[in-house]
Amino acid sequence: MAKIVIIGAGSGFGSRLSIDILSRPSLKDSTIALCDIDSQRLEQVRGYVQRAIDGHDLPGHVIAATDREQLLPGADCVVTAVSIGGPAYWGEPYRSEVEIPRKYGIEPTVADTIGVGGVFRFLRTAHEHLQFARDMERLCPQALMLNYTNPMCMLTWLHSVGSSIENVGLCHSVQGTTKKLATAVGAPYDEVSYTVAGINHQAWVLRLRHHGEDLYPKLRQAIESHESFAEDQVRVEMMRQFGYFVTESSRHNAEYLPYFRRTRQLCEQYGLPPRAAVSMENVRQRDWMKDTGVDEDGNAEVPALRASHEYASLIVEARLHNKPFAFNGNVMNHGSITNLPDNCCVEVSCLADAEGVHPTFVGDLPTQCAALNRTNINVQELAVEAVLRRDREAAFHACALDPLTASVVPLPELRQMFAELWAAEGDRLSYFDD
Repeated sequence: MAKIVIIGAGSGFGSRLSIDILSRPSLKDSTIALCDIDSQRLEQVRGYVQRAIDGHDLPGHVIAATDREQLLPGADCVVTAVSIGGPAYWGEPYRSEVEIPRKYGIEPTVADTIGVGGVFRFLRTAHEHLQFARDMERLCPQALMLNYTNPMCMLTWLHSVGSSIENVGLCHSVQGTTKKLATAVGAPYDEVSYTVAGINHQAWVLRLRHHGEDLYPKLRQAIESHESFAEDQVRVEMMRQFGYFVTESSRHNAEYLPYFRRTRQLCEQYGLPPRAAVSMENVRQRDWMKDTGVDEDGNAEVPALRASHEYASLIVEARLHNKPFAFNGNVMNHGSITNLPDNCCVEVSCLADAEGVHPTFVGDLPTQCAALNRTNINVQELAVEAVLRRDREAAFHACALDPLTASVVPLPELRQMFAELWAAEGDRLSYFDD
């Protein structure tokens, strides 16, 4: 019987991934161990999962605790989906990570993965997240870590060089992008094959085929006429100019690049409206949080055993029952992409089985695509170095090398902005003083 620990169960991933696990016949007898520091949300999710178990008469079990050390012993897989230091998308320090850069002319949209906001989210997240891996080394050293927390590349890199725990970073941008493209060219998604590789949120659809037919000629026509691309002009422009469609939405992808958010005129041209000010209260209900059991009163109907498009449960099944599963994962680059640096974090096709997660060989990316990836890898490398060496100056260099930031803010002002952000984080970065 499998034991799967979910750290950050109150985020919405706890209930969603629990239902995924229980929906798979080989995993329906699993023990699902939920962990969150918010005891009220934790109990809501535990009740939601228990209602699914009871309502479908399943042999599985759900347990919950606010202390992860109570849950980790004997774990086969550990899922991490957390926000460290404050709420993920409202309140402090997220407000400062968005609003301080805006004072200096940077217009972030998400600010959780890249840019100075993404770097500071990593800095405040990294120390505690690395403790997850260190606790696993003590309490369940053979367990596989499945991380959903952003910034994905930086955290995967940190886990891999800072601990001995096998880990893989998971995102759903590849599934979402390839479904969008299949729809646009009129191909049934379950009949489409693809190769996608690069880095998280900036991976390239290198091949898209339907029964062996190259779909790129149709895609080049579709981006000019299909209605789904009307609000996706950043990715359309990137394909026009660089030749390949990129994962992650235009709104988010624009943060990785220096071309689209430098001026208000450019933002308007590419359909990138200014974001609203960050609220100090949780006024945002994201669509994907619906039907997760986080915000209900506990009296709803029995949850349906309907699997989502998340990879986690299929990877767990592959590992524990040796049912090989292919997916796109974030892993260290040990020769998969030959024109990106060794030992950076890449997103490539992987195969999971009982022996672990095996990245596949891609070879060279198109030179222009690899070059764009490297501009972001530079930022990730310095941010990870900053955490491992407790080096504040390396953290500054990570911000200074961010492509969008460098295109907008002069270095002396960037130094001032960095100091403001560091002060705004308060004791969240006190581990740098150790």
